[in-house]
Parts: sequence; structure tokens; C-alpha cells
Amino acid sequence: MEKLQVKVRIISNKKLKDNYWHLEFESRLIARNAVPGQFIEVKVNHGTDPLLRRPISIHNVSKSGVRLLYEVVGRGTQILSEKRPGDLLDIIGPLGNGFEYLRKTAKPDSSQAVLVAGGMGVAPLVFLTEKIKFISPLVLVGARKKEQVLCLREFKALGCKLIIATDDGSLGFKGKVTDLLKEILLKKSPADRPINIYACGPQPMLKAVAQLSCENNIASQLSLERHMACGFGACLGCVVPTRAGYKRVCKDGPVFLGKELIW
Repeated sequence: MEKLQVKVRIISNKKLKDNYWHLEFESRLIARNAVPGQFIEVKVNHGTDPLLRRPISIHNVSKSGVRLLYEVVGRGTQILSEKRPGDLLDIIGPLGNGFEYLRKTAKPDSSQAVLVAGGMGVAPLVFLTEKIKFISPLVLVGARKKEQVLCLREFKALGCKLIIATDDGSLGFKGKVTDLLKEILLKKSPADRPINIYACGPQPMLKAVAQLSCENNIASQLSLERHMACGFGACLGCVVPTRAGYKRVCKDGPVFLGKELIW
């Protein structure tokens, strides 16, 4: 569908913990047409302060609304956290290219997909998990410490197998989530390894996922995190090198095949 610039009404805007927030707004059209991995650009205030919109992944959808998961990290997201139910938001979306995923299968098989999330990378992967929950995918969630682990209840409610990794060992596997992924792949024979790996998180994590997927001959789709000023490819502020030349994360991504990226 074509991107829309619309004013939408906030349904809820709640603090989860620390600096993490859930926001839901009304939009049947976007909810009906959004694809996991896409994002929206949010104008957080009237006027020009701050000047730029904030890109936020689509976290999930309902029949009449769109849900966002965001972290307060600066002035723009601080202003967004102060919005109340009933307030209007000016948004553009849905933007970007999302994940390609299996819509239906004659033989549901959890080995078809592993999802790897690092930190706020859980945001678009909840939406993707909902779309492929019929195969009960394996979801690996990583964070620095247990207080920063997000969306466990949402993943469990979708019936997937969930394994947690924390850098300090305060919850689940001790180490980086990519170390956990490597350990899981080493324990499986080539025939039993997943067909697809989907990942979102910090660049070092995505680079490691891409390397592991190539080494094990597994297809991977990676959702890149970049500062995106315009959101639709005009400013060229979010380009990344690929084997086909430079591409724009906001327009050509944010989801790319792991094998096409140059790190």
C-alpha cells in the first residue's frame, strides 16, 4: 500500500519498566496492511521542535489499532512518553520493506525459523512471531541484564519456544544471544538446522548472525537499526553498503538478506 500521512488518536501510552513504553493508536487501514519489519515516522510535537520525526518499528497490530514499543532515549521520545489517551499524533507509514515469511504450510515445523532479538530488537519480532506462530518458532531474546529483557509474556502467549540470554548471566544463558545461537546450531546436524533466521538488534549482533547463517548455509533476514531522518529515501542519511551497491535502510530495507550486506 502507499504510505499515508495521517493524524491518529492515541488509545493508550503506558510505561512498561525503566525507559520502555507501549503506545497504541487507532488506524484500521495501517493495522490491516502493515507487514512485520515495517515502521512509521512519528511527529512528536507541533511546530519544528524537534524538527525531525522519530522512526519506530510496528510492534504489533489489532483489528483497529497499531502498537509501538519504544525506549525513551532523548528529547523526542521523552515528549512522546508524555502523550495521553485521546491525543493526536501525526504519522507517516507504513514505511520500508518488511520480512518475507511463510504464510501457510502443509506440515508445520518449528525448525523452519529461528528469531533472534537483541535489546529493542524484540519490537518487530513480536509482530513476525504472531504471523508464523503456527510453526511454533524458536525465539532467542538477548539483553545485557535481566532488567532489560523485554516481551517475554508476549512471546510466551504466542506459543513459541523461548530462550533468554543475558551478558551478565542474571537470566537464562550467560553470554551474548549470538553465542547462544552458535551453541544451538553446533548441537544440530545440518539436516536439523533451521531453514530461516530472522533477526533485529544492534549492528554487532546482526553481523554475527549473518556470519553464522552463512557458515551454516542458512538463509537470514536482518532488520537494521539506523537513524532515519526522512523515512522514504530522500535524504540518503541511512545508506549501507551491499553487494549491489549502497542501499537506503528506510526505503530498500530495513530488512535485508544477510548474504547481501557488506560489514
